[in-house]
Amino acid sequence: MAVEASVLQLIGSGCFGSIIGWYLYYINRYRTGEVKLGDLTSVVHTLGGGSILALFKAGTDLFAAYGIGLAIGFFGYFFVLIKLVSKSKKYNSDWFIDGKSKAGEETAQHGMGINPISPVD
Repeated sequence: MAVEASVLQLIGSGCFGSIIGWYLYYINRYRTGEVKLGDLTSVVHTLGGGSILALFKAGTDLFAAYGIGLAIGFFGYFFVLIKLVSKSKKYNSDWFIDGKSKAGEETAQHGMGINPISPVD
């Protein structure tokens, strides 16, 4: 007999998925190294690995809410970037491709190998 998930549980698993999705996009956006096959397996393991399936059993409403939250977080980060770049006077849509400003300058986060997470000396 399946136990129904409460609304609070569904919201919680969706929010958890949103945080993971947001952070996943952030990590991939600001990577300094090349993309490798191991990166894909790490993502798959994170998104549907044993720890997630232990929290949210496959085929349940909780897992579905987690998946929806994951998509909202991942694509939400991208849409926030689109909004910020569209309002910027210094950047245009080319920034998504080459990380440069309208004047052709490379940004500190992209193209110069600087990790925005670590402090700069």
